[in-house]
Amino acid sequence: MSTLLERDGLVATWRRIHPNPDFGLWECCELDSRGEAVPHPHPSARRQIVLTDVYCQIAEQIGHVAAMSVAVTTPSFGIRVPDVVWMPPEKWEGFEREGPIPFVPDLCVEVLLDRKLPHDIGPRVRAYLEGGAREVIIVGQRGELQFCGVNGPQQSSVFGITLSLERMYFEEFAPSSH
Repeated sequence: MSTLLERDGLVATWRRIHPNPDFGLWECCELDSRGEAVPHPHPSARRQIVLTDVYCQIAEQIGHVAAMSVAVTTPSFGIRVPDVVWMPPEKWEGFEREGPIPFVPDLCVEVLLDRKLPHDIGPRVRAYLEGGAREVIIVGQRGELQFCGVNGPQQSSVFGITLSLERMYFEEFAPSSH
């Protein structure tokens, strides 16, 4: 029977799996609360374009302290890798940059485009919100947007974010018009 690892144990396991994060060539994975690897495949080219677009729009609208595919430590799952994160500049200070962020940033974004298992989004959203995120934005497989806060679904972003995504990246998933 596996036991839950404390944050330091998760980070040590993460470093063992990802010995040199500077090269960016490692196969991405997450760690569950027991320190067991959970595959997190690299995004397709199309999904990378959408992630970059989301990142750029967030950075432009609320500040250039956003990042893509950064590992974060959550209290209920372990280590997750949101597609885009944002937090105020002062939160980026004061922690070691070699490993996962030791907490969940204020904003996490998940892009479901090309995801093989989009049904796991509920536990991901809960892990971010339980870990301190003020908002999670989900970009659905057809480009639809969902805003989630600690009190559940929201009509709009608490940060005032509006995302305008290129339809052409979602066309393959759109319902047929004939």
